[in-house]
Amino acid sequence: MGQKVHPVGIRIGVNKNWKSVWYAGKREYRKNLMEDLKIRDFLKKRLKQAGVSSVDIERMGSKLKITLNTSRPGIVIGKKGVEIEKLKKELNKFTDAGVQVGIREIKKPETDAQLIADNIGFQLIRRVAFRRAMKKAVLQAMKAGAQGIKVMSSGRLAGSDMARTEWYIRGRVPLQTLRADIEYGYSEALTTYGIIGVKVWLFKGEIIEAKNNSSAEVD
Repeated sequence: MGQKVHPVGIRIGVNKNWKSVWYAGKREYRKNLMEDLKIRDFLKKRLKQAGVSSVDIERMGSKLKITLNTSRPGIVIGKKGVEIEKLKKELNKFTDAGVQVGIREIKKPETDAQLIADNIGFQLIRRVAFRRAMKKAVLQAMKAGAQGIKVMSSGRLAGSDMARTEWYIRGRVPLQTLRADIEYGYSEALTTYGIIGVKVWLFKGEIIEAKNNSSAEVD
């Protein structure tokens, strides 16, 4: 049977790290988890036009550090840092911890799986032909240096009566190879015909740790 797992979840501890880094006891775990979910949901809606790929959250005692991975840092920061100060005040409503906001720029948005999925979703909402949007995303990713990409759209494509799934693949996408650097992105397009789901798998190469050959020789 085709049992599928999350391509990032299966690689956590191998070549991927957690998006939330903190430790809590039984009493605080639920509270911290709900805070993380609310913060991510808020930032996704608040910074919809800023090209935010992911949100990293780190808790250090009474401090909460939020790192935004975005392709448009200027929109997040604003003129003279006005927007980011507003954002900090709004985030303070979700938690009692002191909030610190950091920004990490994505220099190649064409090779970020989440940004590709969001871009295709925006085009579908604007009634761009789904095949054209998917093919364009695939070509741009390969030109930008990706070693492989797979794009899949599901739903009432082009307003058809029956929902169906169509996908395009270019290059290699070795999902079962744990050392492969696979990025995964998912987005939903709220069209007049219903919700169309967009999934993107992006292969950036293999991560192989250099072996230390300086071990002592045994006579």
